[in-house]
Amino acid sequence: MAKRDYYEVLGVSKGASKDEIKKAYRQLAVRYHPDRNQGDKKAEEKFKEATEAYEVLADEKKRQTYDQFGFSGVEGMGGVGAHDFSSVFRDFEDIFGDFTGFFDSFFGGGGRSRNRRDSRSKSSARRGSDLRYDLQISFVDAVFGTKVEIEYIRNESCSACRGIGADRGSGRSICPTCSGSGQVRRSSGFFSIASTCPTCNGEGEIIEHPCTVCNGQGLVKKERRIKVTIPAGIENGKRISIPGQGDGGVNGGPSGDLYVYIHVLPHEYFERNGYDIYCAIPISMTQASLGAEILISILENNKKLKVRVPPGTQNGKILRLKNEGVPHLHNSSRRGDLYIKIQVHVPTKISGRARSLLQELAEVTGENNNPKPVRLSDL
Repeated sequence: MAKRDYYEVLGVSKGASKDEIKKAYRQLAVRYHPDRNQGDKKAEEKFKEATEAYEVLADEKKRQTYDQFGFSGVEGMGGVGAHDFSSVFRDFEDIFGDFTGFFDSFFGGGGRSRNRRDSRSKSSARRGSDLRYDLQISFVDAVFGTKVEIEYIRNESCSACRGIGADRGSGRSICPTCSGSGQVRRSSGFFSIASTCPTCNGEGEIIEHPCTVCNGQGLVKKERRIKVTIPAGIENGKRISIPGQGDGGVNGGPSGDLYVYIHVLPHEYFERNGYDIYCAIPISMTQASLGAEILISILENNKKLKVRVPPGTQNGKILRLKNEGVPHLHNSSRRGDLYIKIQVHVPTKISGRARSLLQELAEVTGENNNPKPVRLSDL
């Protein structure tokens, strides 16, 4: 790819002063510095391009030669295009002031004192991970609540090393590779790239004698058994949070939480909508015509309720029983309702005596042999 004019690269005119050139370069260096744009090859190339342009234009002799002969005039004058920019920063104090402090603070460094603070923070206590447990419960238990004992595996602090990860009598020491910073840098003059220290994996500390029980992890897997209270009225898909029952923390940090996700199994007869319960009850033609009192089973302790069916009840009629539904989750004194859909059962086989009675009933009631259609929405 053809090189761009150095003045164009820095965004200055050919008559720009040295201070203007410094200012322009400073802005581009901050914007495209590799530490700020890690993994961005385009930014890295722009940084190199700006640095090369500054190397020439900041030097009076090189600039004069470039103005007169262009790129061919400065070839071989030291460093142009080779990406070795150490000579550019002999006067970095003049360009950036406290150059190292400026870039360390801007890109997340901060010198030795900060590295030590980072090291301490990296090896300090950390909260354990949250865990998930999926629990199936019956429809009745979801309505009225229950207590369930569950078993699961979690990471707990190693008792042999007290969660430190090192054998008794030993401990953690500062990583010799990164001196506790957790990062290593490779540099060529000013140009540098930071990466995670391969020795300590960014922790800033190493364990010379790992605990033989937990292999230096500070945590061991253990089976945990606890009782979980399922509140009355809980719905399918809800979760219960149990603080401190997740994985144990690292280096003495607090444990995570356990989240129990509720999966409610369907009931054989009853269905739920919010805090209301629905079911269907079959009755005979005579019960529907004459009215009746019937006993129906409900969810609560196999109780039976007496329900009055009004005379002339039609197929599909809904009867409502107040306060026989689901207790409210946060107020068990309040309950939803139970809705019963009446299904009038028509016998498929009848005796001769029954046939005679039905024919007599048809004559008495005067059945309509020419009924008019009705809208489905009216049913």
